[in-house]
Amino acid sequence: MLLGLIALAQLGKIVIFLVTLSVLVVLHEYGHFIVARRNGVRVNEFAVGMGPKIFGWTSPRSGTLYSFRALPIGGYCAMEGEDGKTSEAEQQREFRESGTAGSANFQSKSPWRRLGIVVAGPAANFILAYVIILFGALAFGINAPGSPPEAIIGSIAAGSPAEHVGLRTGDRIVGIDGVAIANGTQMIDTIHGSLGKRLQLEYERDGVRKGVAVTPTKCPPDPSAKKNAPPTGCIGFYPVAKYVRVGFVTAIVSSGQQYVDTVVTEMQNLKLIATQFSTYAGQITGPIGIGQAAVTVQDLGWGPYLRLAALISFALGVFNLLPLPALDGGRGAFIVAELIRGKPVDPEKEALVHVAGLAALLLLMLVIAYHDIARIVAGHGAFN
Repeated sequence: MLLGLIALAQLGKIVIFLVTLSVLVVLHEYGHFIVARRNGVRVNEFAVGMGPKIFGWTSPRSGTLYSFRALPIGGYCAMEGEDGKTSEAEQQREFRESGTAGSANFQSKSPWRRLGIVVAGPAANFILAYVIILFGALAFGINAPGSPPEAIIGSIAAGSPAEHVGLRTGDRIVGIDGVAIANGTQMIDTIHGSLGKRLQLEYERDGVRKGVAVTPTKCPPDPSAKKNAPPTGCIGFYPVAKYVRVGFVTAIVSSGQQYVDTVVTEMQNLKLIATQFSTYAGQITGPIGIGQAAVTVQDLGWGPYLRLAALISFALGVFNLLPLPALDGGRGAFIVAELIRGKPVDPEKEALVHVAGLAALLLLMLVIAYHDIARIVAGHGAFN
């Protein structure tokens, strides 16, 4: 019975993640939709979900079909002039040869307008990332610097004592050596003062209390520590920060700072991957790894989960800007080439680029999926 409830709880977390991902994708497509309509492009269908249509409604004013489809994952914005079968250059050439003028066709618009429509999807994800951070700050508070942490395990260092004894992100420490733990400060002080001493930890996971013995090792060097300070003990995890409620202005400022931190971190990560791919390729996380992280973070509360959702939204925008086939960046790259050349790229050349790019994209996805699965099979947490 207990195992069934735990499995049901895990299934519920997976559903929450899939709904979150679907919302992020739909709002990405809504970015395309808004800018397309603003530029006079007819949108034939705006779909929520994929697969067979369940029901829909056609606007008598715009002629757009708004549909809900069987698989509640993602969605799409189908514009006039985008058949999804032929290449961008081929569709542009066919439109020009047809001699159609002044239509609501996507291909009838100038390269700058088409480029704006294409990048509107990723831009929507960037904007949404800040909105999610701000909503989380207003609804659940912010991670205030200096506030005492929770007695909950956050990220775990690979190869640490905590990982070796099977502790996981989301475990709540409720006792150490028979003494009840009231807060994160008490937990940290006890561990720090127990270097080399075997501790009996009592923790709670999915409503079940368990115990494990672990011996703290010497903490990594701390640049902020005083000189000649005595060594302290660590077991290799960061506790979950405590979220505190703040006013509207503070929430806006704090959300802006978090957003800037997110942008800087993601750009630094991209730079490392681009310049030192062989070193950092194994740290790239795909949908499987992101799903594992999302399920884990839900145990920490809605504040941390919304922070992760904002990060996923931002990463989704960055990923879609990559100049690869089937992505907005791939479409945008050919429009940029058209701006530079003064005419569309030859369809035959574009086809060759698409074949090579699609092969590279599929290979990258397979490698990432392999690393995600290998990490899970090896028993590593989502943040290791």
